Amino acid sequence: MRLLLDTSALLLALAEPERLAPEARAAIEDHSSTPIVSAASIWEIAIKRSLGKLAAPDEILAAVRGAGFETLDITPEHAERAGDLPPHHRDPFDRMLVAQALLEGCTLLTRDDALAPYEVPLLRA
Repeated sequence: MRLLLDTSALLLALAEPERLAPEARAAIEDHSSTPIVSAASIWEIAIKRSLGKLAAPDEILAAVRGAGFETLDITPEHAERAGDLPPHHRDPFDRMLVAQALLEGCTLLTRDDALAPYEVPLLRA
């Protein structure tokens, strides 16, 4: 399974994996799964950390790579799809993750119930 972690799920997976739902933790640890982190999540963490709204590792990208997670760049196709999504959710980072999950064939690991109307495969974090 290609598993795209949203920002909250990523932070839990790195710092407090025991707080993830058992199914989510098992999916991340499953050797047949591919945990993926979007550049959008790295960007969101960096912005919120610099504004003092989030305590996160200074070297988040190094932590992501150290955990063995793959990274996913934002492409023009992702940007176009995110812009075309219906306005079920207003957060641009989450909309980008939905677009990426849809285009890349990923299951989105999240606790955000507001993403369900997008009909993207979800796994509860």
